Amino acid sequence: MATYECSKCGMSVNATCAKCNAQLVNDTLKLDDGSKVQISKCPNNHGKIKSPLCCGQDMTCSVN
Repeated sequence: MATYECSKCGMSVNATCAKCNAQLVNDTLKLDDGSKVQISKCPNNHGKIKSPLCCGQDMTCSVN
């Protein structure tokens, strides 16, 4: 399971897909300009979201 944690305040979250209840997995999306964005995606291809933010920054991901 991917757990997202804020390095500033310690808040942590887990996320699941509302369509199939699968745990979202951490991934990166490469943009046209070559930069990368951290995302969370459904392993069953139901979609992806921008990874969570806290304290004005991306939460870091660890896989348990």
